[in-house]
Amino acid sequence: MIGRSNATWRDMSAHVVHMVRGSSPAAAYGNIISILADGRLEARSPFGAARAGAPDVVSQHCVCFSEIPVDQLGRVIARRLPPDRSAWHGIAFTKAFLVERRGGPIMYAYDGTPQAEAVQRMMREARDSPDPASHPIWDLAPFVDLPGGGGSYFFEWEREWRHVGDLRFSPEDVAFLVMPEEFHEAAWGFFEDARREHVGPAYFCPYLDASWPRERWLRELRRGKTAPGRGRA
Repeated sequence: MIGRSNATWRDMSAHVVHMVRGSSPAAAYGNIISILADGRLEARSPFGAARAGAPDVVSQHCVCFSEIPVDQLGRVIARRLPPDRSAWHGIAFTKAFLVERRGGPIMYAYDGTPQAEAVQRMMREARDSPDPASHPIWDLAPFVDLPGGGGSYFFEWEREWRHVGDLRFSPEDVAFLVMPEEFHEAAWGFFEDARREHVGPAYFCPYLDASWPRERWLRELRRGKTAPGRGRA
């Protein structure tokens, strides 16, 4: 059932996308190529209800994704990334892949509600227990956000998924890459060289531009592993 969707459901996607930051188009492209070469997304920051209160804050470090369909990723991009579309890059996986690695969608317990109070009570009880670090609440907390408190904004529209800790992956795990069209041929050529010279992994999945209309990225996904600019009508 994971990732169940329908091509006619414009608000649904079978994939999750991790957007890659960069201070400029060249920096963003360099960052995604570096991540792909390493085969690892680093969990650099804590997230969730216990991001500042877990006994081991590293246990709350996550990699974040969005399940928003590619043609609507502009919502996240507009808030999180530079406005220059040539800096929009990302790596996509199926939802099933992330769940198999103990990732999943996050839940929201609004500040001041009974649900939020229950989560906060469980965290207090865990901290007061004889062995706070072993309490299971710390496994749940990265997947629960408490929007509305402490000056935070309401961000459930981001439809976020998380993976606790670094996420390692191989080229076969990547469903598609998000990058501006002007980078497609350069990236494909880079990976063709890597494969030919046996110097690193090669990613020959579909490459999608987040500014394309839905019909085009669906067409590119159906085409699959074809070099950019080849075999197109």
